[in-house]
Amino acid sequence: MLDESTKSVLLKVARDTITLGAEAKRIDINIEDYSVVLQAFGASFVTLKIKKQLKGCIGSLQASRPLVLDVAENAYAAAFQDTRFTPVNKNDLGMLTISISILNKPEKMDFKSEDELLAQLRPNEDGLILQDQQHRGTFLPSVWESLNDPVDFLAQLKVKAGLDKNYWSDDLIVQRYTTESFSEN
Repeated sequence: MLDESTKSVLLKVARDTITLGAEAKRIDINIEDYSVVLQAFGASFVTLKIKKQLKGCIGSLQASRPLVLDVAENAYAAAFQDTRFTPVNKNDLGMLTISISILNKPEKMDFKSEDELLAQLRPNEDGLILQDQQHRGTFLPSVWESLNDPVDFLAQLKVKAGLDKNYWSDDLIVQRYTTESFSEN
């Protein structure tokens, strides 16, 4: 669990990264300037919204760099590299709401059928990573807010991964993770 001060620092880093990016500049992160908690490797997702509408969402599924750097890089990518949306511009900055989700380590789920998998899902708690060969997709736990039925949640995750919503294979790999999420007020 992150304390409120640490959450505030991460939100400020994300906001500063996006503000500088809108001016075609990049933030310079000196890892040593941050607490030990933020220097530790971590995985995050940064979600951007304008008037409650998604404007960008990019993240890391595995901890591979210091958390503060992961948040900065994902904030930049969500604002300027999420190909589903036009890049954030200076006019968007005042309307932009930033949310950050810190991922706990994913754990592989054990199941023999889709019904077994569905029975194990914990709505509003689990994020899922679904993978079959080159197909891969993830939904953060916050997606349960709009897809609150486990059958729909799994079907739409399959579609996001590039599979048919009714697809099933014994080679399907699903991992679950939880997040600690926080937003600007």
